[in-house]
Amino acid sequence: MIIDDVINSGKVNFSGIPANYYLLGLISAFENRFQAMADNMMKEISWKQFFAVICINMCKEPPTLKELSDILGSSHQNVKQILLKLEKKGFIEFIPDETDKRKQLILLTDKCRSFCEKNDASAVIMKKMFGGISDKDIKATIKTITIIEKNLREFEGV
Repeated sequence: MIIDDVINSGKVNFSGIPANYYLLGLISAFENRFQAMADNMMKEISWKQFFAVICINMCKEPPTLKELSDILGSSHQNVKQILLKLEKKGFIEFIPDETDKRKQLILLTDKCRSFCEKNDASAVIMKKMFGGISDKDIKATIKTITIIEKNLREFEGV
């Protein structure tokens, strides 16, 4: 069921909900729906695993677990579990950092690169998903979520 159907179904009362609460709920519901759709499309790996691959690929240098955890916005433990699954599937490998042998760098394998090339259908999905939305609106959403995330970091020590 898409969110418009939920809103218009009359089964849930959204009246009186402040816009900021509504937005947070909408983001959470969207993330769940998107993850389910993406998981269904990519049979070999999950969306979270693919997102980790995307983030590793965007790094100028092979990242460490700590660096990737920061990029993904997730705990070391959660990211380590994702990486172990990717390693088991042959998508990444860990190599020691030459400057600090205690650190391990995360590298994408040829199998992973081949998978990414074959699964470049994401470009079509992205085009369809963002159809009818202006760059200005997308940038405003990015700015808003970035500010929310920055504000949220103030509570990390609490």
